[in-house]
Amino acid sequence: MYAIIDIETTGGSARIEKITEIAVILHDGEKVTGEFVSLVNPERNIPWYITSITGITNEMVEDAPKFYEIARTIIELTEGRTIVAHNAKFDYSFLREEFKSLGYNFRRKLLDTVALSRKLFPGYRSYGLGNICRELGIQINGRHRAAGDAMATAVLFEMCLMADRRLNDEKRTLTGNTRLAKLNPLLDVSKIDMLPEEPGVYFFYDEKGNVIYVGKSNNIYDRVCSHLSNNTTARAMEMRDLTADISWEVTGSELIALIRESYEIKSLMPLYNRAQRRQGYRWGIFHSINNDGYIVFSLGTLKGRKNHLALFTSKESARSKLEYLIEKYELCQKFAGLYETNGSCFHHQVGMCRGACCGKESPEEYNIRAMQARDEFSLKAGNYFIIDRGRDETERSAVKILNGKFEGYGYFDINCAGFGLEAIHDCIVPAGENTDVISIIRSYLGHKRVERIIEF
Repeated sequence: MYAIIDIETTGGSARIEKITEIAVILHDGEKVTGEFVSLVNPERNIPWYITSITGITNEMVEDAPKFYEIARTIIELTEGRTIVAHNAKFDYSFLREEFKSLGYNFRRKLLDTVALSRKLFPGYRSYGLGNICRELGIQINGRHRAAGDAMATAVLFEMCLMADRRLNDEKRTLTGNTRLAKLNPLLDVSKIDMLPEEPGVYFFYDEKGNVIYVGKSNNIYDRVCSHLSNNTTARAMEMRDLTADISWEVTGSELIALIRESYEIKSLMPLYNRAQRRQGYRWGIFHSINNDGYIVFSLGTLKGRKNHLALFTSKESARSKLEYLIEKYELCQKFAGLYETNGSCFHHQVGMCRGACCGKESPEEYNIRAMQARDEFSLKAGNYFIIDRGRDETERSAVKILNGKFEGYGYFDINCAGFGLEAIHDCIVPAGENTDVISIIRSYLGHKRVERIIEF
């Protein structure tokens, strides 16, 4: 049983925009059995560029029902059904946010006709609704209006169903063997429906209770379901077959989820986290200033040495990282212990070093790039907290950076009496050495937005 849905909105972000129109087409897998269409008063202005696309004006929705007035109808229409939509996460995210504002946890299984059509009708340049319908000869009566797009999606879905039925059992997506039929018989499948659609970490266990995989996701439910339905590689299917139990922990912040994942993998060493499970850091990259004033780097074991820039599990991985930085910043192999010579290094001979090794580049000029290389091993200098989302509306997460080094993380209540900087310090749980976390935080701050950074 399916509910094929299309919505129109005031913009692209479910967190700040609202629904202006919704269509729900009921489908039993063979034919359409019902339909609901309504304009929705978004209780805000519809931007002119949205009106130019959809044709929906502020005047049209002025007397339309507000979402809370049709919420019960949406719940009843979709109860026990899988939601089908083109680019389904977009429509579903808006429904989730609308219901969340009403204090209701709206949750349905989801099918995306973009993904289905890519698999069942491969080879087209674009799978946007307008393009794939044109390629497959599906007429859209009312493009960018909920009813027209939903009905076109229904026709596309029926074509997907027919194409799927023509495949053999092993290749079927919709009508073949179900996901649940392939799971470990000891896995309590009711846990799948309990999985949160929030950021966090999750754990897969074998029949003996050993953790065999640790992962992180912005949507734990989606990611776990993806694992459990993965038939793409022998390794993925093997892990799925061995998974006899699942647990998870909501983190609220994606950054905390990334940090937690890294620490859990290094602590538990799960069988299927091959890339990250190595531990036992024995080698490091160090730096100092030589007698001529140049910043020099070196590789070495940790025995009897402190103040490393980074830790590695092997000499080879440390050397590979140092070689990468030497090439990136046009530094000297000789000043990194990578080329033994009394004269110029090999890179200078081929034009990849600017001559610090033979006095052709001053320490002042050379050290500018050497410090840039050194900074890749550390965070922004100083003492500060990275503040991000918590696990609920009254909570925030905090990552503590002290002298440019990661110290730990924790959660604090923003409504706590006497809340202040001291409360953030008190919530931090100290963390042990983990050379990957610096890279994780650097990358995250470079590509994602956090709520704020508080210096102390």
